[in-house]
Amino acid sequence: MARIYTRSGDDGTTGLLGGERVTKDSPRVEAYGEVDELNAVLGAAASFSEDSQLGELLRRVQHRLFVLGANLALPSGAAGEALGIPPVGARETSFLEEAINEVEVGLPELRRFILPGGGRVGALLHLARTVARRAERRCVALAEGETVDPEIIRYLNRLSDLLFVLARQANQREGRTERHADVRAD
Repeated sequence: MARIYTRSGDDGTTGLLGGERVTKDSPRVEAYGEVDELNAVLGAAASFSEDSQLGELLRRVQHRLFVLGANLALPSGAAGEALGIPPVGARETSFLEEAINEVEVGLPELRRFILPGGGRVGALLHLARTVARRAERRCVALAEGETVDPEIIRYLNRLSDLLFVLARQANQREGRTERHADVRAD
């Protein structure tokens, strides 16, 4: 079995898919690094959840995030299909929208901002939401100077919305009361 370390990154560079080397702080590496962090937080949320439907949904998203991250790990303008990497399709973004619509039906109307938190699963889903927003921002920044499939940005935007409603749902199912944010000046 191959060792996990290669020493090739000891000089502060890493390889994109296809072999091109870039610095580890390049906007492209930052973008797919944020997606990787998001995937890890979703894994943590799934590990605490006893809801099999939620776990299944989060695993589907995790798989999709691997595809999304692989697309981001390609050099600007490279076609992933040649390497067996499918594009991020609008069908998956539509799937997220359908999931949001299903979850929202059982939630009370949102009239005020709520504080992130609640039970373990709800709090982790709120954390995942913020990481998704950061990943989205990194992809937007990357797109200012390099080629980024716009569907990646749409997917991350919709995913953060889904994670918000899933956090609310998880907290509701655990009997956790939503705490409203007080935005008034003291």
